[in-house]
This record gives sequence, C-alpha cells and structure tokens, in this order.
Amino acid sequence: MRRALRLLEPHATEAVELSALRTHELAPLLGVIPLLALDGYAHISVHAPSAFTAAEEPAIAAALLPVAQRGWLVVVHPDTIRVPRLWAGFGDRLCIENMDHRKPVGRTVQELKPMFARLPQASFCFDVAHARQCDPSMGEAFRLLDAFHDRLAEVHVSELDAHSRHVRLSSAGVWACQQVAEMIPLKVPVIIEAPVEPHEIEAELEASLEALGRLAGFACAA
Repeated sequence: MRRALRLLEPHATEAVELSALRTHELAPLLGVIPLLALDGYAHISVHAPSAFTAAEEPAIAAALLPVAQRGWLVVVHPDTIRVPRLWAGFGDRLCIENMDHRKPVGRTVQELKPMFARLPQASFCFDVAHARQCDPSMGEAFRLLDAFHDRLAEVHVSELDAHSRHVRLSSAGVWACQQVAEMIPLKVPVIIEAPVEPHEIEAELEASLEALGRLAGFACAA
C-alpha cells in the first residue's frame, strides 16, 4: 500500500481508493491507514471486501464505520448487504456499486432500486466496465447514470477480461467511457481499477483522461 502511494506521488492524482477486496485484508488495511501519506488527496475511498458471509457482516460493517466517520466513502457491493440497518449509520458515505454479470443482484437500475429504497441516504459508485459487460450497447450505463445521477459519488474505470478481471483500457474501452462521459459531472472522482506496472501509470492516466475528460486516481490494494 505505502509503495503504491509512493509510485503515485509524481503523477499528482487527487483521488485514491484503498482496497481490501478480501476479508483477511481489511484489518491490515485499517491498521495501516494512520501511517499512510494521504494529505495530498482531495478524495479518499475504501473498498470493502467484495464477498463475505452473513455472519461476518456485523463485524465488517462495524470495522468500516470509522472510515465513513472520517468523511471517506466506503464502496460496497450490494449483494454483501443483507442487513441494511448495519449500514444505515454510514449515511451518504456508503457508496453502493453496480455489479458485473456474475452477481445475482445490483447489475441494473431495477436491481439496485430496492437497495437504495432500504438505504435512502446511500450514494452510488458507477463501474463503467461492469455496466458495459452487462450491456455492451451501453444502454444500461445510460439508465444507471440517469436513475442515480443525484447519488453519483465515484466512478470506476477499466475493462473486464473474459474472466471478469479488471484490465487496462483499450480503444474500445475508451470509446465506451466516452459514450457516457457527458453524464458524469467533472466534480465526481474517477478511480482506475486496472492493475498497472509502474511504467504504465502515466499511459493509463492519459487513457482515462481521453475517456472521461478529466484526471483520475488509482485503486491501491491492501
């Protein structure tokens, strides 16, 4: 984590997402946060584990609540929220992300509406690659941004490979982002989810700038 932040320093990014995508990564991430050099970032979010059991949900929500109380976003997959009252105290710092086709819920407007009804203060994290995978025409991407525009708090940019893993933008991925770029306000921070080598950082930032017309930050995994 600290190495990743050091690699980003020369690129003057203003947004960063700290990721703990596996449950065993969460405690180490939360423990190291006070030691991280984060003062230069205008926007900081933490990505919750992408999968955990119902029995683990209370402890994970409790562990992440102090992150929300800092004013940072907590990005959560909707299928992991089984007991909404555990997350109600996060307010608009709870940021619910649209899903890829592997998940049983959260892929479309109709699947996300019940979750936002149960958590009316929650914000929205729009993942371009997930939306494109579910609907390559980008029609669902338009519908998601139209339905939840007043909740939009963060955007994830990348592509997905055949195994639904995040990869770097191709020209087709840039095109897909450009189709919805006008619906994303410039004030909304963009996080690049594609894994990159240090020498690829600048090129991926440039691709994201071309795709959405602004500078972006990176997700740093725990």
